Amino acid sequence: MAQPVVIKSNKYGINLILDPDIPFEELLVHILDKFRGSEKFFQNAQVAISFGGRTLSEEEEYRIIDTLSQNTSIHIICIIDTDEEHEQYTRQKVEHYLAEQSLAAESENTGRFYKGTLRSGQEFECDTSIVIIGDVNPGAKIVSAGNIVVLGALKGTAYAGAYGNAQCFVVALDMNPVQIKIADVIGRSEDKGILASIRERKKTMAEPQIATVSNGHILIEPITKNTFNNL
Repeated sequence: MAQPVVIKSNKYGINLILDPDIPFEELLVHILDKFRGSEKFFQNAQVAISFGGRTLSEEEEYRIIDTLSQNTSIHIICIIDTDEEHEQYTRQKVEHYLAEQSLAAESENTGRFYKGTLRSGQEFECDTSIVIIGDVNPGAKIVSAGNIVVLGALKGTAYAGAYGNAQCFVVALDMNPVQIKIADVIGRSEDKGILASIRERKKTMAEPQIATVSNGHILIEPITKNTFNNL
């Protein structure tokens, strides 16, 4: 390719098109030079990032993010998966779920909408409700002043109602968190309660579930067509 690194913007952030042939260490230098040359444009920007052009290992992805974080003012909030099979599955789940719960209108009017996977060590904070298309992996954390909706697998930590609103909720298509906190109420996967029972379930397809505060405890239950009418 003519340039070893090409930056393209998209709806959710930026896509790095990378030369498939040059050594990774050399590529890393080109990536840093590219962003430094665009410092004014990306200064203090919060973006999601995806990669194209070559297959990167998880370690290589982390090295790119760490290099940019340490040497530029850009803040990368998550990595967007580009696997077509995963994208197609996620899109089908999203379309079905939004149709059932009318979350598209809710996210447009009262919250933010992001597509991407939060990986271990990443933390996402939002001062509104948040809808995320993608997984929240173990070691990742979402903190929201409002509600949290994960249209994927929630395997990390979710903190809703961060300003003390115990009426907030957490929804996930696949609910398997390390920890859920709503306002000041905490539920952990190691507790001998509802979160632990979720981990023990072995289903081919996980069912959407919602976590709310009930009588001072975190209650997690399957979503029905009347769930949101009762909140």
